[in-house]
Amino acid sequence: MNSDKKSKNMPDFTWGEALCYSEQMDHLQPEYVSHLNPRQKEAVLTTTGPVSVLAGAGSGKTAVLTTRIYHLIRQGVPADKILAVTFTNKAAREMRERLMQRLPDSPLPFVATFHGLGRELLQTYGSVIGVPRYFSIFDRDDSKSAIREALKAMDVDPKEVPPNAILSRISKAKGEGQTLAQFREKHGRESFRSRITADAWTRYEETLKKEKSLDFDDLIVLPMHLLRDHQDIRAKVQERFHYLHIDEYQDTNELQGKLAQYIAGDRRNIFVVGDIDQSIYTWRGATIDNLLKFEETYEGAQHIVLEHNYRSTKTIVEAANQIIEHNKNRKEKHAVTNNADGERITIHPAMNAEAEGLWIARECRRLIERGTKPEEIAVLFRTNFQSRGLEEAFLACNIPYKLLGTRFFDRKEVKDVLAWIRLALEPDREADRMRAVQSPPRGIGKVTLGKLVAGKRDELRAADKAKVDSFEAVVQGLRSLAETSLPSAFVKLVIEKSGMESALLKEGEDGQERLENVKELATLASRHDELPGMEGIAAFLADAALAGDQDEMDRPQGIEGSDRKEKKPGVTLMTVHAAKGLEFDAVFVTGLEEGLFPHEGMGNDEERDEEEERRLFYVAITRAKKRLFLTLAHIRRIYGTDFMSEPSQFIRDIDPGLTHFVDAGAFGPEEIIEA
Repeated sequence: MNSDKKSKNMPDFTWGEALCYSEQMDHLQPEYVSHLNPRQKEAVLTTTGPVSVLAGAGSGKTAVLTTRIYHLIRQGVPADKILAVTFTNKAAREMRERLMQRLPDSPLPFVATFHGLGRELLQTYGSVIGVPRYFSIFDRDDSKSAIREALKAMDVDPKEVPPNAILSRISKAKGEGQTLAQFREKHGRESFRSRITADAWTRYEETLKKEKSLDFDDLIVLPMHLLRDHQDIRAKVQERFHYLHIDEYQDTNELQGKLAQYIAGDRRNIFVVGDIDQSIYTWRGATIDNLLKFEETYEGAQHIVLEHNYRSTKTIVEAANQIIEHNKNRKEKHAVTNNADGERITIHPAMNAEAEGLWIARECRRLIERGTKPEEIAVLFRTNFQSRGLEEAFLACNIPYKLLGTRFFDRKEVKDVLAWIRLALEPDREADRMRAVQSPPRGIGKVTLGKLVAGKRDELRAADKAKVDSFEAVVQGLRSLAETSLPSAFVKLVIEKSGMESALLKEGEDGQERLENVKELATLASRHDELPGMEGIAAFLADAALAGDQDEMDRPQGIEGSDRKEKKPGVTLMTVHAAKGLEFDAVFVTGLEEGLFPHEGMGNDEERDEEEERRLFYVAITRAKKRLFLTLAHIRRIYGTDFMSEPSQFIRDIDPGLTHFVDAGAFGPEEIIEA
């Protein structure tokens, strides 16, 4: 598609007449849209009815979203009537920060992820379906543990029937809107695994109810059922939010699409931004049909295409076009840019994965020595197993890095403090009680814990009962403090009064570092200090449970300075999936070999899988602003076996005039291009 092609609701002028028309219209438009291009202005100023914006990589969609919200407020729409939904906490924070800059003394709209929106709806209206106001949220590890315990209670060996597989099937069913009863009716007699899943699901739901908790899937399916089945609640939500904005709409699943419809209601003021070419989560249930069929779902919807790329060089933009235009299941879009041509794309074929990692690490050092900031460099890989070799290379070359994957909130000491906080809000949570009573250890053994769980408190010995009473007194004291404390202050009180601070200080340098981790929780909790007592603490707990990989972006790992407290900024190592929505000056895309990237064995629908792999590569290369490096290995060891690799077809899809080979000892350029 030519970048100058008119949107369907632009007047049918010649290009010269259109320029005159545009200049005339500029006098009628507010000053705060003057920095936008014509298509962006159209998106901002189209404020009523359903609107879909097809936004290419680097096309300024966040600027469009925030400017449109600002425009609505300037036009007199109250901020609390506006809802904006994103897909990561990081994106939601960035949008709030941009709006705060424009509206420093004004209230802000409600900006959240889909899961954050679900939490808000359930916390506000969920009592009608039995959801407690201060519910806890099970993260993936909590859910796996609950499933494992359910299987054990059923005399099923978790080694024979992996909890992960059962949880994935339950999650898939919930994501499709199925209830436990519906799943049992449909699948309960199909196979042994289906019967096991249904029985484990039953026990899992009992655990959630006992712990007054929900899991991630509940945060979508329950609000959808709530609005579908309760007209009065639906009317309240529709009156609360008159304008709905959804970012990354191509990543929504069927339930999220329905939830959006219920919120939009008869006003139909729904504004969605998405890019089918960046749909990379169908394996999680996302469906590009929500975006492809938007005009069918919302009759009369306006469709606007943003094709101007402000991020990348012409070389990178043209390579991205050449890659994605091989896909058929997409909407027409051809990116253009006024940026400089930039450097050609570097291709480095290494002999093996170790040599690939060392070359990348040394090239990163060269970039840093020439002025590129470490945090402006990213190394992307298709699968997690590739990270080990890359980490070893960066350690060997003494280059600071941060690996996204081990989330801050997954660390033991952090989960211990969160268990204490949840227990203070709701003392009946058995799983949190069992964790907190051992963090730090206070001489209460497994036998005593077993009697407490079984309700046999009266059988405890006097010494054991005294220890339990002391522990419960701490919990009750914290519960009282929670009613009046700011979230940040409460976190500090928990760390102190639980005994964790003094216990960690006794563990030397490692304990000191773990103590710094838990103290960081107080900093994160301070974001909610404007909310009173338990409400603010509950909001902080929800943020912790819903944190994603990109929330780790500001936490460097790897090489540290002489003072362990002072961590250097580092090169980011992460999967391509985790890189979605980010951008860097220099990007390395690794492992470009057939079977690895594109990855094989992704599912049964070969055509869709092939297109998704291509979309994933498109996402990877469009993260780069100035420099792009593509690397591959001739030999790669996978699960202990060496495999001879063939170059990825993706490399051959790029015009050789846009690339150049460096140290091409393993593969010659002709071998790759002609393979």
